[in-house]
Amino acid sequence: VIALVGRPNVGKSTLFNRLTKSRDALVAEIAGLTRDRKYGEGKVGDHPFIVIDTGGISGQEEGIDSAMAGQSFQAIQEADIVFFLVDVGAGITAGDRMIADHLRRNGKAAYLIANKIDGKNPDIVLGEFFELGMGEPLPIAAAHNRGISALIDYVMDELIEEEKVEQEETGYYYEEGEEEVHHEELDIKGIKIAVVGRPNVGKSTLVNRFLGEERVVVYDEAGTTRDSIYIPYERHGQEYTLIDTAGVRRRKNISEAAEKFSIIKTLQAIQDCNVCILVLDARTGIVEQDLHMLSFVLNSGRALVIAINKWDGMDADDKQRVKDEIDRRFDFLTFADMHFISALHGTGVGHLYESVDQAYESAMAKWQTNMLTRILEDAIAAHQPPIIRGRRPKLRYAHQGGSNPPRIIVHGTMVNELPEDYRRYLANTFRRVLNISGTPIRFEFRQGDNPFSEKKKEVRHSSKRRAQAVERTDNKRRIKRDKARKQLKKSYRKPGG
Repeated sequence: VIALVGRPNVGKSTLFNRLTKSRDALVAEIAGLTRDRKYGEGKVGDHPFIVIDTGGISGQEEGIDSAMAGQSFQAIQEADIVFFLVDVGAGITAGDRMIADHLRRNGKAAYLIANKIDGKNPDIVLGEFFELGMGEPLPIAAAHNRGISALIDYVMDELIEEEKVEQEETGYYYEEGEEEVHHEELDIKGIKIAVVGRPNVGKSTLVNRFLGEERVVVYDEAGTTRDSIYIPYERHGQEYTLIDTAGVRRRKNISEAAEKFSIIKTLQAIQDCNVCILVLDARTGIVEQDLHMLSFVLNSGRALVIAINKWDGMDADDKQRVKDEIDRRFDFLTFADMHFISALHGTGVGHLYESVDQAYESAMAKWQTNMLTRILEDAIAAHQPPIIRGRRPKLRYAHQGGSNPPRIIVHGTMVNELPEDYRRYLANTFRRVLNISGTPIRFEFRQGDNPFSEKKKEVRHSSKRRAQAVERTDNKRRIKRDKARKQLKKSYRKPGG
């Protein structure tokens, strides 16, 4: 496990993307862009490793920077080795000295990485960094992918040599096929839960409450979270992956490019998850941006649980006002469970799991075709489709076309002309009989071609051809008859007229 630490804006996230061969970490010319610990996987040959991207440590943290520094120090504790990045252009700063002291006191195996070496003479610019007492600086240019492979090869070779020395000292050798290093895999498993909402509604607080630890930075400031953080964990034998996302503001309020990419990551997380927990702020009530977020979740077809946060401390009148507003504006949202919670104090948070599990089970359920067809027949027997242009549509059978969200395909004649209220009737009937909750249902109607239409067309064409043939025959007979009559009249005509 490798932790990347250093001052703000020295290139930690750029190196993270190089080591993991991804673009998961946000990168911009903004100091302090990374705030939470972000994990990724890399591999060199047969040697896998886990990389932890951290926020910058300056040594003079106040406010939210102090929480960011706490995340970085926790990553150092988790890591086996530390990549301590410095900026050769900026030289040694007080922050660099503070980090070097911390690493020495904790006895962590650390490598001094001199970044942004491109365009500079290493013999000149690297000399001053020996003052930190961290050994020889290893020069790289993460932005241009220079020196990365040599860095990993050098570190891996040293680790392998250390393992061999340890084996000789202890007398224990790994058997053939035995794993030399057991890493916890970062595979995204189980139910993927995305926590989404406006900025500063308590998403990160809820994530930390779920996990029981300060896993992500929480601060009373809008826009604290800037990236989508995937956190796999296990609860009561069930595997989950929590996704903490950045808050989504109205488009007119977005000016920084980094925030635009944060929002793109949030929208991608919604499409990637199984269940969305939409967090609302009970103190501010429901605003238009909440409805926009809800619309995106529903259009993505994801299962939904609504959490009304900051419910503690409100008086009875305010609570009733919020409930009335929810009943009025969410009257169409009959399938989603709503919970009134306090993420800060943990009130009602445990009940969210019940709704999440039920929504996931409904979203991923599988049904047999004969079962769906019987439900369709019973629904038609109870309420037939309306007559359209003198004919009644015929719904023949139904089958499942997909999951997450459940997709039910109905075949028949004139199904494309079914009115919207009858389609809603079918959806509600299927939802009630199949006991589906927490997820929208997608209905698709397919109108089959009339199997007799081609035969009728052939009959029409053949009839037309026969009629044309009869008409040609009649014309020939008529011409022949007229010619015979003329010949007969000519034979009876007397000489001289």
